[in-house]
Amino acid sequence: MRASDYARLLFLAAIWGASFLFMRIAAPAFGSINTAFLRVLFGLTGLAIILLLMRAPLIFQGKLKSAMVLGIINSGIPFLMYAIAALWLPAGYSAILNATTPLMGALIGFSCFNEQLSGRKWLGVMLGFLGITLITTTGDVAVSETMIIGVIACLIATACYGCAGFLTRRWITERGGLDARLVAFGSQLGACLFLLPFFGYSVTASPVADWAMPEVWASLLAVGFICTALAYLIYFRLIADIGPLRSLTVTFLIPPFGILWGYLILGETLTEGFVVGGTIVCLSVWLVVSPARAVPRQVLDK
Repeated sequence: MRASDYARLLFLAAIWGASFLFMRIAAPAFGSINTAFLRVLFGLTGLAIILLLMRAPLIFQGKLKSAMVLGIINSGIPFLMYAIAALWLPAGYSAILNATTPLMGALIGFSCFNEQLSGRKWLGVMLGFLGITLITTTGDVAVSETMIIGVIACLIATACYGCAGFLTRRWITERGGLDARLVAFGSQLGACLFLLPFFGYSVTASPVADWAMPEVWASLLAVGFICTALAYLIYFRLIADIGPLRSLTVTFLIPPFGILWGYLILGETLTEGFVVGGTIVCLSVWLVVSPARAVPRQVLDK
């Protein structure tokens, strides 16, 4: 990998780590449904502008419907779940729990897509759940019903991410592929249409939110245009340049940035128990995503 590749990985991790901060600011003010919808709306708008500036032809080769359904699984549901979690969980907690995505992917691949899990990966999965247990039973947030709901919401989001990876391979890659920019645009379009009825119900039936909050709008614009539209383009470009496995290493870098932004901006603090649980989660992710070392064959002369 080149120095520029490492720089892009760090930049992407910093962006995605900041998304938990922005959600933590916006969700309590505007509500989880409104926050999730506005995030995908601004993400869709940003991608549309990028495609227009790049003059990219909107030729989906019959895969628009698949991309839109992927958007529901990979963006609509996860963004809503993280917005729900942001009502109660500190940004650092959500960032650490987001790192369980490869663990969920491994379990879903084994259960539903005939993927094999080595002993090393099974160890990673078990350590991951141990780390989650430590995170949910130690730290600044007292164990409560709302805290457990927040953790479950994060895990639902990571399960969706894990499933979406396999569906993308089946629906897009194995059918001839598609320009990553169009996949990103189609997915945000699907997520936006999925969340639109919930947004309409929230606006009409829920208590009226105080929409005149500039700092909240700034957070939503940032999470939509930067953490969604721009981040997707960087990520898909990295996959093309260095491959999907190396691109997944961004998973290790997101939690430190999520914790850092929460500490610097929101004054969140962490206990030793939380740090230990987060470290175990990162170790488990490394066990799952790192390739097994090839054993050289010995050629025997006969």
